[in-house]
This record gives sequence, C-alpha cells and structure tokens, in this order.
Amino acid sequence: MSNLNKDILFLLFEELQDDSKSLFSCLLVNRLWCETVVPILWKNPWRFDYLNYKKKYYLFIIITLNISDETKECLLSQGIRLPSKLQYFPPLFDYLSFCRSINVNVINDIINIPSSSPYNRFLLQQEVYKLLMKKCPDFRFLDMRSMEHQLFYFPEATMRFELLSELKCDSSIDSIYFYGLARICHCIQNIIIFNTDTKVNRGIVKLIENQKNLKYFKWENDFDDYVEEDTYDEIFLALVKKSHTLTHFISSFREGSIYTFPSEILPELYNLKALKLNFHPIFDFYYDEKFSNSTYRNLETLQLCDYILINTVVCIIKNSGGHLRKISINSFDINYNFYEDSLILIQKIYECCPLIEHLSLTFPSSKIHFNEFEKLLRICKELRVLDMLDANVIEESQEMKLIYGENLSKVLNKVTPNNLREIRFCDYFKFSLKSLETFLENWKGSFQLSFLTSDHIYSKEEYLKLINKYKNDGVIKDFRCDFERNNVNF
Repeated sequence: MSNLNKDILFLLFEELQDDSKSLFSCLLVNRLWCETVVPILWKNPWRFDYLNYKKKYYLFIIITLNISDETKECLLSQGIRLPSKLQYFPPLFDYLSFCRSINVNVINDIINIPSSSPYNRFLLQQEVYKLLMKKCPDFRFLDMRSMEHQLFYFPEATMRFELLSELKCDSSIDSIYFYGLARICHCIQNIIIFNTDTKVNRGIVKLIENQKNLKYFKWENDFDDYVEEDTYDEIFLALVKKSHTLTHFISSFREGSIYTFPSEILPELYNLKALKLNFHPIFDFYYDEKFSNSTYRNLETLQLCDYILINTVVCIIKNSGGHLRKISINSFDINYNFYEDSLILIQKIYECCPLIEHLSLTFPSSKIHFNEFEKLLRICKELRVLDMLDANVIEESQEMKLIYGENLSKVLNKVTPNNLREIRFCDYFKFSLKSLETFLENWKGSFQLSFLTSDHIYSKEEYLKLINKYKNDGVIKDFRCDFERNNVNF
C-alpha cells in the first residue's frame, strides 16, 4: 500500500474523512501519506469533537502565524498580543489554503483571549475572518450559529461563498445575515436550522427561495415555548417551491410542541428519498390524512416517531416506488383494528419493499401473522435490522410473552435470513432460557447477531452465562439491555 500513487491514496483517505483517528495516524507513515492526508484534514479542521485545550491552542498558533505583521501591530495598539513568528518554526504546509469551511462557534472558542474585553475579542475575530477570506479559495460548509460578523459583506465574500453547499444556522440570527447570504449563495444543497426563536425569520425564507438545487432540509426545534399556529408556515411553504430538487426532509420537535409545520406541504414533496419526522409526543391526525394522499415514488427512508397510525404507514408504503430500504417507527398508535391493520402492514411490506434493510414492525402473536411474517423474511432478503415494537393493546401475561418469543425464534430459525445482523425488541415478547439457547444453537454457522433490548431480564445471571457462551462461540456479536428507542437519532 505504501507504493500507491498520490491520486489513489487521496481517494482512499477521502473515504476515511469521518474517521479522524485513522487519518491522524496516516500522517506518521511517510512524507507522501502526510502530504496527501493534510488537505483532507484541513478541509474542515473545526469539526473534530475531541479538540482539547492543547490542540485548540495549536490551531490558534497556525491561524495567527498567518496574520500579517502590520495587522499584528494594529492589534497590539489595542492591547492584543499575538505569538511572534520568531517563536515557532515555519509551518510545513500552507494549511489555511486547504480550508473549505467556517464554524463560527468553534473559531470563536479557539481564538478567545482570556481576560480580554468583548471589544478586543471582536477585533481579533474580525481579523481572523478577514484572513480566512484571503487564504481560503472557497467555502463549501458554513456553521453560522452565534454569528456576529457580517462576513457576506467582506470584499472577497462573493468569490468565497458562491459555491457554498451546506449551511447550519439558528433562527435567532438577525435576518440581515440571511439576506446577505441569499444575495451571494444560490447553490446551497443542505440547510440545517436549529430553531431557537418564537418568531418567523424572513431572511431564512428568502435564503430558501434563492436556492437552485436545495436537496436536504432539516429543522430542529430547540425550545418548548408556545408559538402561534402559523408562525413558521412561511419557511416550510417556501420548501414547496423546491419540491423538484428536495430529496431529504427532516423535522424534529421537542416534547410539548403543539404546532409543528403545515401538513399541506406533505403531498407536495413528491421527490423525497428520505422523510424523517419526530413529533413527540403529539402526532396530529391531519398529518395522517395528508400522508394517505401523498405519493413518494423515490422514497428510501421513512423514519417516524410517536403515535403514527398503522394505516398511515401502509398508505405510504403502498404509494412508494418499491425503493424503501428503511422503515423506522418509534411507536404505532394502536387501535381496535390492530389485528387486521398489522396483517395488512406485513403484507404491504413484502409486496412493495423487496429492498428493505431496516424494519420496525409490530403484530399480535397469531398463527396467520407469523405465517405472513415468515413470508416477509423469505421475500425481503436484504433485511439487516429487525426492530420489534411493543404492541400494548392489552397487557399480555408472562406466559403469552414467552409463547410469542418462542414463535418468533422458531420463524427466524426456519428461514435464517442471510443478511440479518441485528434484532431489537422490548418486553412485549420474551425468550425463555431454553428457547434462547435453542435459537442461538440453530443460528450457529450464520453471521453474528447483535441484540438490543429494553428488557432487563437478560441481565440475570443465568441469561448472562448463556449469552457469554455464545459470544465466545461467535454467534452473538453484542447483547445490550439498555436500548432506548427514544434515543434513536433523527
């Protein structure tokens, strides 16, 4: 591998760009590897979560060594003393020339001067942003949360930001910043908004309207305050005009949120590949109605939180184009039609989702349901994660839960899905010690399985002994009893 040329190494290292520890270790192999890795690391040097005080200080040194002597003298006249170039060896690389990102919070944290006045901190931040504007060829990523400087009105702003492709922001930022961004940037593909305000930000509306190829939109509510019913409608309705390019729509609202977004936009977002909605704990049935009339022919990921009707999921599946790979549901709103609805759900999955890899499912312990579930396992050969949800229509006895667990293990052993790697379950069904051992013994020779459950019965000594035995035999990869479905990332 050490004989690979630089272009091939670059492609390999690009695949590791989210694995910073591996990339940092590659720096030490030889000069060629180092020269290849450095530009990848410096595309977004602010993103490494484990930046401690020492590493932040090194970044501060690298940044300030690039500031001109003339600027340093001006800062010194204001009482801001920066490291001298004479104190350090010249950098091996022109690091800032590789940078393609700005993260306001991290940069402000790195260049913070202890015991200095807010005005002096502002002056130094201003000079650092001017430096980045001059040294960095262009910016592809911007996290402008806590923005205080109007970067978009710097002389080089148009050239640097015109190719911006990803933006993170919060809704409390003054509209003027978004207007400045909207004037320059028309190619943003990903917009992630952390909502921290009870008022609409019309600068965000204008920014969305000005994009030519918006593909990814995420809205995350960061507070619980009461808002008027139509407060954010303008922002979400602006997305409808981008429905021909928008492929990912993700919306998350915190517990206690009464208003989310206008349900009438759902049928308009016809080009979606990923739809993720986290409404906790209230799911308005107007949304179920709109979903029933929506068609998503390109949908690959469906991820919904609490209290969604089984019929609603059935309608989405039925109107999809057969590309669904992930159906992740936190909990269904189960009603008196549970027996029939859950049967239809299983049937629609194996009829319309042959490529499914991650599946959340719930059904009662009946012979016909397990027969249909067996058929699903035989048809959906790509299934990797099976997430069995609680079907709390009635409080089942411990005996019934054990029967349910035994029936499930028998079907899994009978079909032995080739790609199944993970099973998640709650305490709606239980594996007795004997049925778990039979299941694991019959699973020998297949791929290792991971188990995630919220049932602490498997923490008992007799279960732990059995689990450890099959871990040593290579049947079980992991068995965790602390799984909380509410913590699934949206």
